[in-house]
Amino acid sequence: MTTSPTLRPAAQGLALVVGFLVAVEVASGVLQGYYTPIFPQIADHLSISEGDVNWFEAAQLIVSALCVPLLARLADLVGHQKVLLLSTAVTALGSWILAFAPSFSTFLIGWALQGAYVVWLPLEVAIIHHRTRDSGRQELLTRRGAAVLVGALELAVIIGALSSGLLVDTLDMNLLLAIPAMVVTAVFFVILVGVENSPGEATGGIDWTGLGLITLALGLVMAGLVVLRLQGVGSPLAWALVLAGLAALVPFWRFETAQAEPIVDVRLLATPQQWPVQLTAFLFGIPVLGGQIPLSTFAQADPDVRGYGLGADSAFVSTLIGVYVITLAIGAFTLPLTSRWLGVRRALMVSCLLVALGYALWIPFHDSTGQALLNMGIAGLGSGALVAALPAAAAAAAPPDRTGFATGMTNATKTVGGAIASSIFAIALASKGIEGVTEAEAPLSGYLTVWAVCSVASLLAALSLLAAPRHAFSDKPGPDVLADARGVRANKPSSST
Repeated sequence: MTTSPTLRPAAQGLALVVGFLVAVEVASGVLQGYYTPIFPQIADHLSISEGDVNWFEAAQLIVSALCVPLLARLADLVGHQKVLLLSTAVTALGSWILAFAPSFSTFLIGWALQGAYVVWLPLEVAIIHHRTRDSGRQELLTRRGAAVLVGALELAVIIGALSSGLLVDTLDMNLLLAIPAMVVTAVFFVILVGVENSPGEATGGIDWTGLGLITLALGLVMAGLVVLRLQGVGSPLAWALVLAGLAALVPFWRFETAQAEPIVDVRLLATPQQWPVQLTAFLFGIPVLGGQIPLSTFAQADPDVRGYGLGADSAFVSTLIGVYVITLAIGAFTLPLTSRWLGVRRALMVSCLLVALGYALWIPFHDSTGQALLNMGIAGLGSGALVAALPAAAAAAAPPDRTGFATGMTNATKTVGGAIASSIFAIALASKGIEGVTEAEAPLSGYLTVWAVCSVASLLAALSLLAAPRHAFSDKPGPDVLADARGVRANKPSSST
């Protein structure tokens, strides 16, 4: 009874908030795990090919990448809880559209809207970061809170995957797809009741012009990839669209650097503390988001028909996902320990290397469930730690009024990486012109390409972390960290290079 009477209520208050946020991550986990085992059944339900399922992921990820900076900026202006409620409402709407979508296009719209959930974890990390600012251990407590949230998320992925795999043969598809919508709707009221809103600390408005420019750039790139899928790699139109999208980034960057309150604070992102973390998130998005659907469809491919695959049904794919996600949860829960042993930077680099190794092993070893479990387990350990650590690392190197933006951008850059990867993987898994392979099937060479790209991206992510200054991941960063961040906000040229 004599220990820290002033700290105990604060600790209890933080634990209560984290408890309510865990419920949000449970819903997020259900969304992320529920659909993966039944992607082949969804393709049959909508009468589309196996490779074209990747376009759902690409559409959702690109919408997510665009809405994250907008919602993160809005959160810094009006408060994180209010925006958490807004994004949950949009996610629920998209989930209900999926349940009753009569066609490919309607399903695509619902799937894209559902992508608003990607802002949940960054906002939750920002909420914890704000609540712990007077604790003296802000970065440590933020990492611990993020680890708990991600651990809950990954356990919920198991629940979602097992549920859909067991129910797919017994429920009508509309009812089966309505279950995630019910979960998200319930979580809306959990946030409304259990998470208090803190006023936003940022000033100014929303940079709609900047949002329009980045939408144009990403839209042109994605349009080029779609044309590339339809017309082939020799299409001049496809490459022209991709190049136009990349060129559109130049006026976007110039416009944003001239704004006092940009939608994407490119000067902050360009600081030595931020850009290695954001680049890591972009590269990490390629395997963790872009690689999900190919793993599901490969596992359910019949080796007697195609000459490759595991021949698993939806229920067994759920089990595979469950084992994989357990390793994700282990990676997330052990992050505070590995960070203490190795240091934050080394822990992140080891995590990237584990993901690279796990996907590299898929190339020679993909003929049995034992090999699949080993590959997925190794990649899962690294992925779980990265999901938890990247938002916290970004928050540590951001000024107080931009933590929502910084944490949100880790998900935005991750989703851009995943969206581009999903589009490229859809092209790699296209079967046109391959003898003996039907239009609905994908060639083994396409899967080998997917795994190679995922592995190389993870290796590059590990290398990018070497570019960050030593103090970027410290619990007590040097004063120049926030000074640099505030300096770029004031448009100081010396900090923008």
